[in-house]
Amino acid sequence: MADGAKTLMVQGCTSDAGKSTLVAGLCRLLARRGVRVVPFKPQNMALNSAVTVDGGEIGRAQAVQAQAARLEPHTDMNPVLLKPASDTGAQIIIHGKALQNMDAVGYHGYKPLALKAVLQSYERLQSAHEAIVVEGAGSPAEINLRHNDIANMGFAEAVDCPVILIADIDRGGVFAHLVGTLALLSESEQTRVKGFVINRFRGDLSLLQPGLDWLEQRTGKPVLGVLPYLQQFHLDAEDAIATGQERGPFKVVVPVLPRISNHTDFDALRLHPGVDLQFIAGPGDDLSADLIILPGSKNVRDDLAWLRANHWDQTIARHLRYGGKVLGICGGYQMLGRNIADPLGVEGQPGSNEALGWLPIATTLQSIKTLCRTQGELRLDGERTPISGYEIHNGTSEWLEPCHHPLWLDAERADGCLSDDGQVLGTYLHGLFDTPAACATLLAWAGYAEQQPVDMHHVREQALDRLADTLTSHLDLAALDGILGQPLFLLERSG
Repeated sequence: MADGAKTLMVQGCTSDAGKSTLVAGLCRLLARRGVRVVPFKPQNMALNSAVTVDGGEIGRAQAVQAQAARLEPHTDMNPVLLKPASDTGAQIIIHGKALQNMDAVGYHGYKPLALKAVLQSYERLQSAHEAIVVEGAGSPAEINLRHNDIANMGFAEAVDCPVILIADIDRGGVFAHLVGTLALLSESEQTRVKGFVINRFRGDLSLLQPGLDWLEQRTGKPVLGVLPYLQQFHLDAEDAIATGQERGPFKVVVPVLPRISNHTDFDALRLHPGVDLQFIAGPGDDLSADLIILPGSKNVRDDLAWLRANHWDQTIARHLRYGGKVLGICGGYQMLGRNIADPLGVEGQPGSNEALGWLPIATTLQSIKTLCRTQGELRLDGERTPISGYEIHNGTSEWLEPCHHPLWLDAERADGCLSDDGQVLGTYLHGLFDTPAACATLLAWAGYAEQQPVDMHHVREQALDRLADTLTSHLDLAALDGILGQPLFLLERSG
């Protein structure tokens, strides 16, 4: 590789070890010091995604990391995105655009081509920035995935970058995770690992110190920091659904579809002091709620069948009879219509399904995906409220009869549908709760007027700055500069 930005890669002993969070924190720390830093994840597998400034699709975590670096998200930050469509297959997205669906065996053979796309993006980022902070995927010690690896050590070896390894002590077995992961790497890969970070520690550090001393003596690698468990800390999840505690009196229920996507739509509700948001992973029998929200779906016809099998159609009908409100977002909007057709087999076997029938729309899935970031007005109950968000969907919906359109996007394009009785609302717009005024309008429509809206951009900014402060206090920044061979983390330049 040509000379360019200094590169540091964060790999983890397990999924959810803290890779995404550490990369975000390092990006914010460097950005505050005036370093032109950019996040990068060669390959991501996630159903939470974001639309980029160049009109593509990347993992949601990389969009948050872009915010940490004070950049607009770009497809080069995550050149390969895998969106699971089944237990054995996924939609393959290269440079932000859907390529095709592949099973695991087919994608394994495609990886050399995917690596070329990864290296193209990396080289472009190298030429435009001073530092690149790279996030691995899963664990580098997954033996069955080592051949043709592009997500962890395969990438690190290809670009010759140093690696730090992070493990989550809150899970237990942190020393076994670190020593075992290191032991399963090749000799050259072990040499590439320059140190360890232990994440989410609670308690007295002096009680952990004997273990840290043993770890350093056993492996010959330094512990670069022990990061504390941060209470009341929130950043958008890469994939896992975060379940929160009961908060306020207004009850919102979201069914956890088998292929639920972009559940970060509900983070503003989960953090809202007046809302009790509940994710329900099974049948919807005997639930009590003020608002039911059908979320996005990667496989809308299969997830519609799951809803019926788990009696959600009956639950929603009963909920509406008693005056409750129902909102559908993207795939959830399509399910609330009268029919969903997939003549090309975009999401599985070609065919058509009768939908739930509460909105007068019919949906046809198409091979070309709609990807755009939009602004507009939310028009409910006589109010006109500014709103912004993004669209990611295969297919279009046709209005079968005149209906009220609750959203007008980009000042002229109608979106969504509101039922004649005002109880059922659907839209393709993701992120609609992130704007405080729009969140307040939607909750007022649903029946909750006493508002303390949550500004998600502000929440992320506070979390990123708190994270950068934590890393400044608990990481050996001089050691990180030594690993990079350049003073970046201790740079005096102002951001």
